Amino acid sequence: MAKYLLLKHYRGAPASVNDVPMEQWTPEEVSAHVQYMRDFATRLESTGEFVDEQALSSEGTFVRYDGEGRPPVTDGPFAETKDLIAGWMVIDVETYERALQLAGELSAAPGAGGKPIHEWLELRPFYGEQCTVTE
Repeated sequence: MAKYLLLKHYRGAPASVNDVPMEQWTPEEVSAHVQYMRDFATRLESTGEFVDEQALSSEGTFVRYDGEGRPPVTDGPFAETKDLIAGWMVIDVETYERALQLAGELSAAPGAGGKPIHEWLELRPFYGEQCTVTE
């Protein structure tokens, strides 16, 4: 089994087909999207492929060490041009192809108008995990 991270972006990924910002969705559309995500995770729990998921707020700050005895240096809140991660899901699957399949399914979550978002998800293997692409 290999672990993969499915990253959802607020900003920074290519535009989706149904590219309507979530803040413009109706409460029903948001609920349908969240329910799709929950149902997807529940299905993966039943197959043993689900590891974890979290949603993130759009706020954040970069922090770095600035030397002995000095306070950390910060940069933020994020500028409008920076990539923003909306959340993630960690899966543990047998093959890279299965990870691709699941990422494609997750990309079909409903958005505005109840239509699939077709959002771009970033699929990344965990460092040191077995990851083989077959053709």
